[in-house]
Amino acid sequence: MYSKRHDIEKFLACDTPVAGVKITSIKGSTPRDQDAWMLVNQTSIFRTIGGGQLESIAIEKARTLLLSNTEETLELNIPLGPEIGQCCGGHVSISITKLSLSELDHYRHSLQNELDAQPRIYIFGAGHVGKALAEAFTLLPYKAILIDSREDELANAPNGVETQLTSIPEAIIRTAKPSSAYVILTHDHALDFMIADAALARGDAAYIGMIGSKTKRASFNSWYKQENGHSVDIDKLTCPIGCKSINGKSVGDKRPEIIAALAVSEIIIQIDKAKNVDADISGSTHRAGVIT
Repeated sequence: MYSKRHDIEKFLACDTPVAGVKITSIKGSTPRDQDAWMLVNQTSIFRTIGGGQLESIAIEKARTLLLSNTEETLELNIPLGPEIGQCCGGHVSISITKLSLSELDHYRHSLQNELDAQPRIYIFGAGHVGKALAEAFTLLPYKAILIDSREDELANAPNGVETQLTSIPEAIIRTAKPSSAYVILTHDHALDFMIADAALARGDAAYIGMIGSKTKRASFNSWYKQENGHSVDIDKLTCPIGCKSINGKSVGDKRPEIIAALAVSEIIIQIDKAKNVDADISGSTHRAGVIT
């Protein structure tokens, strides 16, 4: 479940006039990319076009436009330099428009399509780390699902976390969307191995991670080779998860919330990497003249 940060209906519930602010073009270094957008009313905003003075100017102009009885659209061209006290050095063009009800529906659909297109994060195991990881994802524009066979553990999931009770986790993997992420943290090593095997068998996962240690990784490698007759896919499994190092020094904090925070960054990096690989493959296919 997405948090209120991504809940457009809560923003629109105030039922006041709204302006849409959209970046129409960029040059050089800018805080957000082209087509980034936000909504503005007289008291609040929804989403961001990059913060700082750029956003402050856009919000002020949007609120002025909402009070105007004549103009419906305003175009801004803003250099991100000393003139506005922002040192990105690029240039941004922005369109600000008073939104009708039908135009608001367009933003609703645009947001929902954007969120639906994001890979699913399937978190197997509602223990301490699983709960912390699922809660961390409620702040992000990804749909994370916390999965367990223990009803009492799912009942104690943090507010806003989507849960799924099942005794057959591999069935969820078989029906998952392509390019999903699978994080395996159950209370049973044998179950962990079975889930990891099912995720590897798909061949299209953006990320597969299993909590554990180097010893557990070695045990899984041996088990996997025995079960499948090869070990070619094992490199696609991250185990342990959330192992970050700075200047060669590993983060040694093993509290669930810290492991979850490190794992979130790891998962997002791999999702983005997989997305770029898919884009490169698609581009190469089209360049080759093949219709897909």
